[in-house]
Amino acid sequence: MNNVALWNRPAWTADRLMRDFFGPSAPAPGAAISPAVEITQDGDDAVVRVDLPGVDVEKDVTVEVENGRLVIHGERRDERSEERAEDGRVRRISEVRYGSFRRSFALPSHVTGDAVSAAYDAGVLTVRVAGAHRNAQAQRIAIEAK
Repeated sequence: MNNVALWNRPAWTADRLMRDFFGPSAPAPGAAISPAVEITQDGDDAVVRVDLPGVDVEKDVTVEVENGRLVIHGERRDERSEERAEDGRVRRISEVRYGSFRRSFALPSHVTGDAVSAAYDAGVLTVRVAGAHRNAQAQRIAIEAK
């Protein structure tokens, strides 16, 4: 039996290859990314860990306390040189996302910028918010029946 094509597909391009391989969720170059975050409680402190492998944190990442929020923003840059094939085309398949990012977390009203410290090791940015859970007690709210 012969193979029959029911439609004529256009020539493959790198962009088309990425979309077909990764699906419609493949990011466009330069699109915003959202790095994975883990938030834990360590005594009275809140610890925020952000996966940022391959990021130059001294140059491309900022940690701020802004209007009662912890804000972590920056950019993951693609600084690799492009390898060109003999025909002049660039060939690369990558699952790595590049682009700008911004993550924001509400802080308790008593937390100031002095309570926040940050360190970067092995691709993970760790931000410690000292005393974020101090005096944090649940307050039960009465429900009125009508």
